[in-house]
Amino acid sequence: MHKNAPAGNPPGTRVDPLADCPLAAAFAAIGGKWKLTLLYWLAHGELHFAGLQRRAAPISHKVLAEQLREMEAHGILERIPTGAVPAPVIYRLTPYGTTLLPIIEVVRVWGEGHLRRLRGSPAPSESRLACVEAIVR
Repeated sequence: MHKNAPAGNPPGTRVDPLADCPLAAAFAAIGGKWKLTLLYWLAHGELHFAGLQRRAAPISHKVLAEQLREMEAHGILERIPTGAVPAPVIYRLTPYGTTLLPIIEVVRVWGEGHLRRLRGSPAPSESRLACVEAIVR
């Protein structure tokens, strides 16, 4: 090896060992701290950006925009402008995005049980951000 050669693989040649892993693909599309919560709220109907931000508090404007862009790129939700800029934008699940609803509901139910186990209390919180309402489609 030439002593002045850069260490590691040349740019663009690194192989992703998880490129064919379905779990890695799923987590790329819906993983992270906020995406399941955002999808939960969108399962209950289309929302403006500000409505999503209120329900997913304390998410920052920047992070919310980033998460929405990523899910839009995966075809999970669509962004619908309501007029000329700076008109509000509505977000809603695509038909492809609605295929995630059973998964989100199972995770929500598991989370309820997990909270009961951690807290030792029989009922989840009833706060407006608690995600306690079942997803029905």
